[in-house]
Amino acid sequence: MAKLVSKTYGDALFEVALEQGKLDEYWEEAAAVKTAMEDNPELFKLMTHPKIVKEEKIKIIEDIFAGKVSKELVGLLRMIVDKDHFEEADAVLSYFIDCVKEHKNIGTAYVTSAMELSGAQKAAVEKRLLETTRYVKFEMHYAVDSELIGGMVIRIGDRVVDSSVRTKLYDLTRELSKIQLKAGECAS
Repeated sequence: MAKLVSKTYGDALFEVALEQGKLDEYWEEAAAVKTAMEDNPELFKLMTHPKIVKEEKIKIIEDIFAGKVSKELVGLLRMIVDKDHFEEADAVLSYFIDCVKEHKNIGTAYVTSAMELSGAQKAAVEKRLLETTRYVKFEMHYAVDSELIGGMVIRIGDRVVDSSVRTKLYDLTRELSKIQLKAGECAS
């Protein structure tokens, strides 16, 4: 259900932004609203509290965001509240932001390495990703996981490239256990 809600509302906002030629403006606004909601967990509690009536929740949305973001985005937030989907507001905004990035061919890459990468290594990874994908720009997110032992894991959307030593050792162990099983089968 959550995915359907985020897709429905996110697609609607994307279509409006595209028709009005305000993709960048709505993208920035959606990111700002998302950040504001993440920075204020009390707002989420307030907006999802069952004892607060919808009219009061809509007034809160208007008081906070009217005049700061477009009337279309405020209208979307009002509609989300009115339909009792505020718990999905973050997912709706994330979906919309992802749609805009996809439209602009901006990829998001999550790179996990065994050690901190230098600036030159990060630039080389990004350059290689730009050469091997359809994206014209990347938002890069780096993390360190010493359990990888060496190498790195790169995730872009639902695609994962895992060249970590940990995974190679795991794969090797699985292959060796298959060989041992076959050897054991011949002996009996």
